[in-house]
Amino acid sequence: MRRSRALRLAPVVIAASLAVAGCSSWGGKTETLDDQMKNKEYKFGSLLGTDGGFNLFGKNKRNGSDQGDPNGIGVNSFLWRASLDTLSFMPIVSADPFGGVILTDWYSPPDAPNERFKVNLYIMDRQLRADGVRVSVFKQQRTGNDWREAPVEPGTSGTLEDAVLTRARQLRVTQSASAR
Repeated sequence: MRRSRALRLAPVVIAASLAVAGCSSWGGKTETLDDQMKNKEYKFGSLLGTDGGFNLFGKNKRNGSDQGDPNGIGVNSFLWRASLDTLSFMPIVSADPFGGVILTDWYSPPDAPNERFKVNLYIMDRQLRADGVRVSVFKQQRTGNDWREAPVEPGTSGTLEDAVLTRARQLRVTQSASAR
């Protein structure tokens, strides 16, 4: 009876031990998502400590194999940063750096308070490519107290995509110049 109870508790004890061991490299520093975005730092530690453990989001330090983007995001880092920069004027509801999805809340331009826009941005590739970004723009207009769907100007999505790609290229050039 005691042995079977001990066997049932073993997975719980092992999981708790791993959780506590994973906290050893934490260092007590807490940052909000806004702080991380401002600092443009997307770094993660390894699963079994900072020196040589299995790194979920970067290079495995033991054998040097590449397991993903060393910045810790699942999509092209230039496209990710450029997307955040380009959409920074709109309130961001959700930003998923692993899936490459940025969703904004409704935004009303100061010069058109009876219109509002919402953007869904998708980063499609890990490479910096012209077809690596897709943008969907939604527009509503106020009629009385109700907001109603309205057509978006043709080319609006393309203009935002071009702005993101241009900013991503600028970031890549800047990083290349600073690496020299």
